[in-house]
Amino acid sequence: MIIKLIAHTQLSESFKEEIKYNIDFEYNERAAIALSAIRCCYSPNKPSEIISLEGKKYFGNKATDGQGGTEADRLFRHITGSGHTSTLEHLTYTFALEGVSRALLAQLTRHRHLSFSVQSQRYVRLGSNDKSGGFEHVVPRSIDDNADAYRIYEVALNDLQGVYDELRECGVPAEDARMVLPNAATTNIVMTGNLRTLLDFYSKRKPGKGAQYEITQLAEGIKSAILEVDPWIEKYFS
Repeated sequence: MIIKLIAHTQLSESFKEEIKYNIDFEYNERAAIALSAIRCCYSPNKPSEIISLEGKKYFGNKATDGQGGTEADRLFRHITGSGHTSTLEHLTYTFALEGVSRALLAQLTRHRHLSFSVQSQRYVRLGSNDKSGGFEHVVPRSIDDNADAYRIYEVALNDLQGVYDELRECGVPAEDARMVLPNAATTNIVMTGNLRTLLDFYSKRKPGKGAQYEITQLAEGIKSAILEVDPWIEKYFS
């Protein structure tokens, strides 16, 4: 499994140009967007003015609740602790998920407010002689750690590859021949979600929640990818 963050919400270049002469403090762009959304609900200032007029108060001062970080961190803690997490929906992250199983895809689609673009088994031919070289597959840990189970598993998957190839040779179109492909067959996905949704996903699929290992690995990978660009969010992964 490969998980790559390929895009995330950013301030527009024109807006950054507009505010750059009005600020003398450091800020994270996603945090600035979250601040604008939160303060929009309570401030007499216009949303486009909040970073310039209020940003120093929040990003330039230590948190007054004694829990570390800046006043912006304190505000985020207060708002999310009060259940007003809709303000986090303005932050989105797009991931490339590569080499994940179709079983994982089925689990992913049970979560709401995620957007998917999935490698097609209709247009991507998975025959042994096709450009793909046949379908790749995921091996569950319980099988990988058991020599007898691994042998049985690999024989079954090789047989399914052979059945797929024979169906294609009989003139069966790929969209019908794919019916014999297993849940273990890998696929590639581009997935986008807002922060509120991704935090909810993590809370349900993180280690210790009884989730299947592959989707738990995905949850941890998504968390790590987000924290590389937004370490201020770590406290919200729970």
